[in-house]
Amino acid sequence: MKNELKNGFMANLPISISVFTYGAVLGIICTSKGISFLQLALMNIFIFAGSAQFLIVDMLSSPVNISVVVWSALLINLRYFLIGASLNEFFTNTSLKKRLFIMHFVTDESWAVTMSKNKKQGVSVFFLLGGGFCIFIVWFLGTLSGYYFGEFISNPKLYGLDFAFLALFTAIITSMYKTKNDLIIYLITAIIAVLLEKLLANMSYIIFSAFIGSFLYVYLNKRQNDE
Repeated sequence: MKNELKNGFMANLPISISVFTYGAVLGIICTSKGISFLQLALMNIFIFAGSAQFLIVDMLSSPVNISVVVWSALLINLRYFLIGASLNEFFTNTSLKKRLFIMHFVTDESWAVTMSKNKKQGVSVFFLLGGGFCIFIVWFLGTLSGYYFGEFISNPKLYGLDFAFLALFTAIITSMYKTKNDLIIYLITAIIAVLLEKLLANMSYIIFSAFIGSFLYVYLNKRQNDE
């Protein structure tokens, strides 16, 4: 167990550099929006979802109904239902309490690293948890750094820090690329997401495009196996 935790932690260190930068941007934004460090820390602990935290911070800075904030954050994180489903094999003979604890630390990054590693050699749920711990610690340190040094950086875009999020997910997608089918799925899903973003007034385009991409993945792989 200890070795798997350590291996998972170490495997996520390279990608955690972008996580740190991304977290620092959130810390900087919190400073400019008047969010206290306690509020930021509580979000890190109890929410621990970068995209949702960015959304919450942005929405809380303007007059808005709290229910709108909650539902918007829930909507943008619905992809974790898909992520959780893909991790089902790791939770065999695991109690519900342990599953909930481990899933709280699952991130896009630790999930991608775990799935990629699992294809090469089998890993356990503790590898996944170790990766989650790594991302959590680095994320917390990133937001802390950004919060306290944010007063010296009034415009994150000036330093290219806003690119951290895009760079992070580009790295994740690249690491998971295996065949030309993957490229087809990436392109079609991206096009659908862009189109739906223009048509829909909320973040639901993320969910719809994710479901379409997932269906496309299953269809193409099934057809390839049948040939």
